[in-house]
Amino acid sequence: MSGGADWRPSASPGVLRARAQLLARTREFFAARRVLEVDTPLVVNAPASDVHIASAGVTLGAAQPDATARPLYLHTSPEYAMKRLLAAGSGDIYQICHVVRGDERGRLHNPEFTLIEWYRVGMPLAALMDEVEALTRSLLGPAAAARRGERLSYAEVFRRELGIDPLTAPDSDLARAAARFGLEARAAEAGGDRDGLLELLMAIAVGPRLGRGALSFIHGYPASQAALARLDPHDPRTALRFELYCEGVELANGFQELQSESEQRARFARDNAERARAGLPAAPADERLLAALGAGLPECSGVALGFDRALMLAVGAAHIDEVLAFPTSRA
Repeated sequence: MSGGADWRPSASPGVLRARAQLLARTREFFAARRVLEVDTPLVVNAPASDVHIASAGVTLGAAQPDATARPLYLHTSPEYAMKRLLAAGSGDIYQICHVVRGDERGRLHNPEFTLIEWYRVGMPLAALMDEVEALTRSLLGPAAAARRGERLSYAEVFRRELGIDPLTAPDSDLARAAARFGLEARAAEAGGDRDGLLELLMAIAVGPRLGRGALSFIHGYPASQAALARLDPHDPRTALRFELYCEGVELANGFQELQSESEQRARFARDNAERARAGLPAAPADERLLAALGAGLPECSGVALGFDRALMLAVGAAHIDEVLAFPTSRA
């Protein structure tokens, strides 16, 4: 008999069957809407620039072209490659793929997980929220039947849960709010990083209260958290971005997509300045993405939905390991 390592799957046969059923349901959903399924590389030329996302480096070996000349990475999202397809005229597209984020592990996190990501040409953000809600209800099945749908602004939920306006409150008010939840040390680590404080409060104090008995779409994130989204022309303090919460779990993150090459380059530079302040290595800009934006990205909205988390909610799992055949700890 071989060693004592546990070789068995983490997920039960019933959960594995449910996983297959939900994947089939997802493909049926997009086929009915004539959205094209695509496949983009797992190994990519540039890392994520976001200071909160850790890209895993890859070594392919000296025999590979340019292997010793440039680093390669496992993608944290298929977003950059899918936007290159959109700029080349693909039309509406979706993808179901594994992605890898280096520093993530916990009840809702495994370093390798499955995303459903899709882009709709000419679709405004409100209509994309409708579509996300429809797919989520299909995936959750009975677990979504009695849930209402609601749309709340980022400022609304901060005022409701913490009594502060995240767009206007001074940093001292944010720090005091963090202290009420025993987060003084983590707030101190954020230092003068306002977005760090806001993200800490959303993750610990606000987000876990969202989506209770509902599918809650939170929109109007601060402009400083726009990522790859456009700013709202009616209120440039905010971004055309939303997140979906259900039972305190963040399920999806969507944007009205930024089309400007120059603005995207500037955002990459700002990300690297933030990475330098945090003592992290610089992330080289994805020049192929920038070239695609320069060639012309069509007006579109896009979203990434965490499939494993949706499956957790559908089957009543308490930990992501329960819905993965082999989480990284057993890979």
